[in-house]
Amino acid sequence: MIIRKYVNNDRNGLIQLWSDSFPDNPPHNEPSKMIEAKLEVDDQIFVADEKGKIVGACMVGYDGVRGWLYSVAVSPDQRRRGIGQKLIRNAMEALKSAGCTKVNLQIRASNHEVRAFYESLGFSVEERMSMGAFLG
Repeated sequence: MIIRKYVNNDRNGLIQLWSDSFPDNPPHNEPSKMIEAKLEVDDQIFVADEKGKIVGACMVGYDGVRGWLYSVAVSPDQRRRGIGQKLIRNAMEALKSAGCTKVNLQIRASNHEVRAFYESLGFSVEERMSMGAFLG
């Protein structure tokens, strides 16, 4: 298994991974739209490739102040093999190389298993309120 940057041939596999991993995502997070929107900005999508199959992925954002991790996913049948940990470490190294000193992410408050995973990688809960507005 290798971690590498997304290439166009990964599109169908990445759409399938995100569809399987986030079945209850709202329509504005539809995988093909997210890929297209991200590639218009930059190419910071990393995939875990297992013999040509996309088994994990992570989008990375950096605004010059903070880094963000988005849509981190590992195929359900591939979890607990260290793939997520490798993806996160790779993403954090890419951010660090760009000059980033702090990385943020958001998870659903009810997702205790994922919270424990991120805490094991050095993340901690910050007392913040996440707000959003649709521009449409």
